[in-house]
Amino acid sequence: MTEREIYSALTARFGEKILEFQDSETANPAAVVIPAVLGELMTYLKDSEDTLFDSLMCLSGNDPGAEEPLEVVYHLYSMMHAHHFTVKTRVPRENGHVPSVALLWRTADWHEREAYDMYGIVFDGHPDLKRILLEEDWEGHPLRKDYVAAETYRGMTIAKVKE
Repeated sequence: MTEREIYSALTARFGEKILEFQDSETANPAAVVIPAVLGELMTYLKDSEDTLFDSLMCLSGNDPGAEEPLEVVYHLYSMMHAHHFTVKTRVPRENGHVPSVALLWRTADWHEREAYDMYGIVFDGHPDLKRILLEEDWEGHPLRKDYVAAETYRGMTIAKVKE
């Protein structure tokens, strides 16, 4: 199936929960979906005979800008059908939640923890959601565009403030 055909199948099944199809300015066309449908939609994409996305190649957080919602981007691949598809969802900058897909694709475990650590996105139902790259008492989420680095951490200088 082409990306457009997969998008059409999703809109037929999930209707207005599929917000848009981004295909004009990207090498990876993507369906943008509301977070509430993500768990059901991803299960469908993994299990449907037409799609069989058995591989989550990448899951990443994204901060398009300080005034914009945060994004979670999922890159899927089907070994059986040899096709790709990208799914995006947007969450509020503060207290953003999406369902975990770690029980569908084992690799999501690490990727969701990284997105949580670096962007502050909470993955509901994740089996062990905690920081993976930074210490548990680290303040903030360093890949957000509105992140302000602390000058010290546990008494050690970590950043010089430019004057």
